[in-house]
Amino acid sequence: MSIKLYVEGGGDSKALTTDCKRGFRKFFEKAGLAGRMPRIRACGDRRNAYDDFKTALKNGGEVPILLVDAEDPFTAGSSWEHLRNRVGDGWDRPDGASNDHCHLMVQVMESWFLADRSALESFYGQGFQPSALPPNPRLEQVRKADVLRGLARATRSLKTKKKPYRKGSDSFEILGRIDPSRVESVAPSAKLLLDVLRAGGPTS
Repeated sequence: MSIKLYVEGGGDSKALTTDCKRGFRKFFEKAGLAGRMPRIRACGDRRNAYDDFKTALKNGGEVPILLVDAEDPFTAGSSWEHLRNRVGDGWDRPDGASNDHCHLMVQVMESWFLADRSALESFYGQGFQPSALPPNPRLEQVRKADVLRGLARATRSLKTKKKPYRKGSDSFEILGRIDPSRVESVAPSAKLLLDVLRAGGPTS
């Protein structure tokens, strides 16, 4: 049975939705999932992703998996607990959903970029300042604001035609360039997601 990943991101325009799906597809292909790729649905905002996931779970058919940003430090015992307790979410785990059905990009997708600074340097070119990025090797403990601030500072003095980092199409192009093995080596949440996908779907 095929897997469909309901992802927070894209959705604001057809072009951005396409960029989002392409970025994730390239990331997963490099993670060894070519030939057994999940289908990717770019849902836009996080609430849409949750609602679309619940509908898919209820309807049956493809195996749905939810992937959203944690937004805040992860302290709960499971992703579902985090999303239930987080102010602004308050989401209950739907009937029939296991822990393997829900995954977090702790704390924000851009955190993954920090694991592969060589990919960032290659993308931005001359003037990129890697020293401006947060130094903490434990990606899941780097605050969302520090990640985004670090990317903005690292790209503010570029000597190429690239513009300073901004969320959007650049985000998904970089996602497609980074090395998944580097990400999962320092982000347990990413490794958990990839392990579930490699296993063919949720098992618990």
